Amino acid sequence: MASRTVLPTPDELKRRLLTLAALDMILCPEEWLRYHTFIPNWAPNVSLAKIDNGAGDHLFVLFAPEGVILKGFDHESELSPHARDEYAVWPGIYDGAPEALLAFLEDEALEKEDVTFCIWRETGDSQWRTGKVRMPKGADDGSDFLLGAICETPEDYADWAEGYFDMPIPIEPVKALYEAPAISVEAIRSLNPERNVEEALPELEALGITVTDRGRLS
Repeated sequence: MASRTVLPTPDELKRRLLTLAALDMILCPEEWLRYHTFIPNWAPNVSLAKIDNGAGDHLFVLFAPEGVILKGFDHESELSPHARDEYAVWPGIYDGAPEALLAFLEDEALEKEDVTFCIWRETGDSQWRTGKVRMPKGADDGSDFLLGAICETPEDYADWAEGYFDMPIPIEPVKALYEAPAISVEAIRSLNPERNVEEALPELEALGITVTDRGRLS
């Protein structure tokens, strides 16, 4: 197995993906149009984050007691099973992955065979790992592209969101949510003046986001 160092710790990765999902939730009322989503209780003791650009590329991230596994799919990658003469997962992608983590990918909704890269980290391990994949010269597995959507800083997210949602993004509410899982009604309205705040609150609270000034709704 090869080690992977581009990702943060599992706890930081989970926190960041949850933050991105909360921000997308505020900016985009239509769930099917959101780029980042997070399901805290996808299965018992398992959380699921998803990045989906709506153009055929996706990244699933599963957080479980056994560890974390990421499965990415870039539909334009030379490693796509659809790009091969015979449809099949590219050799090595899942090699060495723990069975306990791979088992989660058997869920039909996660499209296990639509994969161009896989990264995992077992509980207690100090490194992210991948299988030993021999990529053709010049090939791209899409990992830089899809992992880049896990915006590292508030500024990264604001820049991305302004282009994706075609709206101005005030940076201060984004910074505050990156710092702690809490947001005010005023900040929600600042981020998206057209958002129905009462509709957004249950979704935010389901993510574990504290809404600090509910009194402003009245």
